[in-house]
Amino acid sequence: MRIFLFPFIFLMFTISLLPQISYGMAAENDTQLLQEANSFFHQANEKQDPEESKKLYEKALLRYQKLSRDGSNGKLFYNIGNTYFKLGDIGRAIVSYRRAEQLIPADENLQQNLNYVLSKRQDAIQKEQKEKLLQTLFFLHYDLSHETREILFSTVFITFWAAAGLMYFSPIPVPRWLSGSLLALTLLFATSLLVDQFQKEKPSGVIVSQEIMARQGDGNNYKPSFTAPLHAGTEFTLIENRTSWLQVELQDGRRCWLPAKSCELI
Repeated sequence: MRIFLFPFIFLMFTISLLPQISYGMAAENDTQLLQEANSFFHQANEKQDPEESKKLYEKALLRYQKLSRDGSNGKLFYNIGNTYFKLGDIGRAIVSYRRAEQLIPADENLQQNLNYVLSKRQDAIQKEQKEKLLQTLFFLHYDLSHETREILFSTVFITFWAAAGLMYFSPIPVPRWLSGSLLALTLLFATSLLVDQFQKEKPSGVIVSQEIMARQGDGNNYKPSFTAPLHAGTEFTLIENRTSWLQVELQDGRRCWLPAKSCELI
């Protein structure tokens, strides 16, 4: 009887190893893809012939995109943004950099490249004055990453309650101004995090078509919203999605409708 059990036990043991084997193979394939992508990118940088460079950048892009399928690696989106920029696709470069920014907001190279590409856009749409004022007054919200503000909120929240406990249940003197300041900071960071949550509910996007005419309604039969067309790299906040058309708000507060196929959401 025991002899017949050995094949069964061996089979079960082999089956239990399958997920680990599959994971190991997937990790090995990903490593190889990343090496190939980096190699193609560097080769493209060294080529003198624009057509040869373009083909190599496209090969690198395909591999970076395949690796970024789970959407959790900011470095890959950064590489995708670099590749799109090298291919002259400013719109998709900004989309990729913005996606990377959500994952690695403190990366200096990312911010430098993003700012450079933003400066190359054809449409110089200025932000509303009220937004500029908010960025000046609430610089902590705009200058610190979400993760950093979460850590600071937790720190000041715990410190506030510790100070409050000492104030009321301990002979150790705790200045009221200290507990008041900690409470103010706690409310400040809590508000900042709530604003982040609210903004996530309003997706942002970027025009990726080279040129598109904004409309006053969701169809080409509507009148243009502006005298001049909009161009690749122009950013917006999504107001309404009607599948084929998007109602958006530009950074200067103007609203219009754009064909969905001309845009990408972040």
